[in-house]
Amino acid sequence: MTSSRSIPFGRPWITDVDREAVMEVLRGHILAHGPQSQAFEAEFAAFTGDAAHCVTVSSCMAALHLSYLQFGVGPGDEVIVPAQTHVATVHAVEWVGARPVFADCDPNTGNLTAAGIAAAISPRTKAISLVHFLGIPCPMGEIMAVAEAHGLKGIEDCALAVGTRYQGKHVGLWGDAGCFSFYPVKHITTGEGGMFITRHPEVAQSVAKLRAFGVDRNYGERTIPGMYDVPTLGLNYRMSEMQAALGRVQLGRIQEILDRRRANFAGLKSGLSDLRDVTILDSPSPEAQSSHYCLSLVLERAHREARDEVIAGLKAAGIGTSIYYPHPVPRLAYYRNKYGYESGRFHQAERISDQAIALPVGPHLVDADLAFIIEQLHLVLKGKTYEQ
Repeated sequence: MTSSRSIPFGRPWITDVDREAVMEVLRGHILAHGPQSQAFEAEFAAFTGDAAHCVTVSSCMAALHLSYLQFGVGPGDEVIVPAQTHVATVHAVEWVGARPVFADCDPNTGNLTAAGIAAAISPRTKAISLVHFLGIPCPMGEIMAVAEAHGLKGIEDCALAVGTRYQGKHVGLWGDAGCFSFYPVKHITTGEGGMFITRHPEVAQSVAKLRAFGVDRNYGERTIPGMYDVPTLGLNYRMSEMQAALGRVQLGRIQEILDRRRANFAGLKSGLSDLRDVTILDSPSPEAQSSHYCLSLVLERAHREARDEVIAGLKAAGIGTSIYYPHPVPRLAYYRNKYGYESGRFHQAERISDQAIALPVGPHLVDADLAFIIEQLHLVLKGKTYEQ
C-alpha cells in the first residue's frame, strides 16, 4: 500500500518575500548585469568572510570552467579529481582539454584525503579539484600543504557547501577558487545559478570579464554607451537580475536554513544510531563544520545488497530519497569508454555509489517528519513494508 504522506527529499523554500523581490526587478528595466548582481556578490562575500571576492555566474559548473580557464589549465595538464562526485566536477576539466586523474575517497566522509592526492601527483599535475562531499569539508589544511609543496592550484567545488567551514574559514577560500551552486534544492536557490569566489581581487576581476564575453568594460564603466573592446576570449556565464534578487533574499535566511538543517541532521542521526550494519557519513571533528546537505546512510554487510529494496520501501511510505552519486564518475559511460575502468580500483567510491541512501534534512522537514523517517527506516530494514 502506498502512503498518503509525502516527505520530499528536497524542496525549494520560496516565500512571498522571495516572490516580491523578483517582481520588483521585473517592474524595473534592468534585467541583467545590474545592481542586484553586484549587491549579491557583496553580500555573499560578507557572509563567507576573509576578504572574499565574488562573481555571480550561471551555474557551479560555469564557475568551475572559468576557474580552469583563469589558471591556464589545458591540454597536456592533469587535474586530480575525486572519483565520488557529481559529473560536473569532472566535465569542467574535460572541457578545457586537461586529463582528469581520479582518486578514491575517505570511507567516512566521501572526501579526498591528502595521502590520496599525494599518491596521484605526476609531473603533469597542475591542479586539484576539491569537492566538499554533501557539505562535509575536506581536511583543507593538510591538502593545501600538499598543493603548495607541489605548486598546484586548488579549485574547490562547493556545490553542496554553502555554510561549510573548516577551522573557522569558509570553504572556497582555502584554495585558489571556490565554486558554489544555487540549484533549486541547494541551501539557497536562484533557480539556476552559481558563485565564483576567491581571496585574490585580480582573479575575481579577470573572471568577471571571462564570464561576460571577455569585454573590457561593463555598462557602468563605459563613458560612451556601447563602446568597449574585447582583449580576450570569453563566455556568457552571467546571472540575471531576477536570479540575483532571489539569491539575496534567500541569503538573508541562510542562518535559519543552516540551523534547521543542522538540527534535522542531528535528530535523524540520533534516531538511527541503534541501527546495525550502517554507516552515516559525517564530519570527523568539531573543526570540520558541515552544511548538512543531506544524511547519507551507507548500508553495510547484511544490508549491502538491499539498497534498492530499502528505497522502494521508503518510497511506498511517502519518503523521498536520493543517491549521491549513482556511479563513481570513472564508471560513467563517457569516462569509462574514454579512459577505461577497473572494477574495485575506487573501492570507497563504489561502496558509496552502490550502497548509500541520501535522506532529507532540509528546512521543509518538521519533527514529525523526522520521527516518521526513523520509524519507517527501522521497519524497512527489518524486512517489513509500509502499512497505513
